Formats: sequence, structure tokens, C-alpha cells
Amino acid sequence: MNARSTTIRGNPEAIDAGISYIRDRVMPAVQGMDGFVGLSMLVDRESGRSIVTTAWSEADAMSRSAAGVKAMRRRAAEIMTGEIEVMEWDIAVLHRKHATHNGACARVIWTQGDPTEMDRLVDTFRMALLPRIEELPGFVSVSLMVDRAAGRTATSVSYDSRQSMAEAEQPGMALRQEFARDMGLDVTDVAAFDVALAHLRVPETV
Repeated sequence: MNARSTTIRGNPEAIDAGISYIRDRVMPAVQGMDGFVGLSMLVDRESGRSIVTTAWSEADAMSRSAAGVKAMRRRAAEIMTGEIEVMEWDIAVLHRKHATHNGACARVIWTQGDPTEMDRLVDTFRMALLPRIEELPGFVSVSLMVDRAAGRTATSVSYDSRQSMAEAEQPGMALRQEFARDMGLDVTDVAAFDVALAHLRVPETV
């Protein structure tokens, strides 16, 4: 499975308008596209950063969708008055403990590493790290997305509330630092978001 993430660093005051546009216009449009398997939207109301991720059954389906979403992506950026960054990923790991509900939030960790080590990274994440992440307070789900050619990863861990995410911050940081050290990764960014939309039919990979 594959995913395309669109990051918009926009105006915090335009977040709600952006959510409405993604929910009411983009969602119905992409649901009719071949190979579409889900959409999520994360928002940081303080900074104005949002990440819209669409998931696809295969790389070809994601490629075919590119032309159809280009205008909608541009319109979303206009509404939220921000610059766009688009990235494409393989969905390497996805695990849910239970469904996402109102009040859920997520911490996203981006890393950079050796492209030749991506397979080992994914195997180690699945076998050694995932069971420990699942024990964090208020854990809901985790996804690991990788750009194998560039050696980049994006890990999203969602929690049932901001309070749970705060309680998980220290143990989660310890896991992150240990994993990065063992895998030779540079952590390039860490950010917290509210889960604004979560309409994913992506099947479990573990």
C-alpha cells in the first residue's frame, strides 16, 4: 500500500475552513477514485500546520490519482493560505488497537537514514518496537511510512487524548531515541497534532 501526504503550513485561523473543505469536497472526490483506501487529516491549531494523507492500494493507483487531486490541493492551500509540501510513501506498518474517536491526537516523528537499511528498519520496528509502543498510555494506533529510495520515514502514533499523549511523551521519547540510535537514524522533526479526520480502510499489516 502507498500514501501521499500533503503538508500545508498555513494560517491557524483558517484551520477550521480547511477541515471543512477536505471533509466536504476532497473526501467525496477521492472516494470515487480507483484504488483509494482512506484519508486522514492532522492539524496543529497553534502553528497552522496540517497534514492530509491519502492511502492507495498500490503505487499505480496513487499515480493515476495525481492529476485529479492537483486542483483540490491548490484550493486547500489557498483556503489555509500556506505553502504545500507533497511526499509519497510506502505504508510499511499499520496497527490499530481501536478506532479513532473525537479528541484523538497524534505525535509524528520524521527520520532520515541509510536507504539500504530500510528493510531492516521495518523488520526491527515491527518485531521489537511495536509491542512497546502499544503499551504507551492511551495508545490508539501507529503507522510507519517509508520512502525507501531517500531513506526517509514518518511514524505517526495516535492517542485517545492530549492528556494521554502528554503522559506518553517521556517513555515515547526514550523509545524514539533508542530506536534512532540502534538504526543509525537522524530524527529530523517531531510534532503533535489533533486528529481532525480519520477515514481509513487500510488493512492491518501486523
